[in-house]
Amino acid sequence: MPIDILADENVHAHLIRDLRKSGFNVLSIREKFKGMADVDILALARKQHTLLVTEDSDFGEWIFAHKEKNVGVVFLRYKAKDLPTITKTVLGILEKYGIALFEKFIVVTPRKIRIRSV
Repeated sequence: MPIDILADENVHAHLIRDLRKSGFNVLSIREKFKGMADVDILALARKQHTLLVTEDSDFGEWIFAHKEKNVGVVFLRYKAKDLPTITKTVLGILEKYGIALFEKFIVVTPRKIRIRSV
């Protein structure tokens, strides 16, 4: 069974669409909770046991400086031209690791993937 995803407001609609097409249950902040504060997004991800996908670097601070636990974050860093590569990489990571991504902070760029425990 695929992992459930919470897509931050800044996650590209095409990535959300492709995640859904691949069978992932994606709750989009932009579609349901526009303007929600980061701390509330983390609380929602924790409560619903979903993996947060974001392009907001502030979540790294929340996870490491504030010692947030019981949440997994996939932080995307890319330019618009790299969206197809990022989409393929994210889908591959989700399929390969699944629920093992909880309590991890994953940075995904077009050339590199870094996975850290939180």
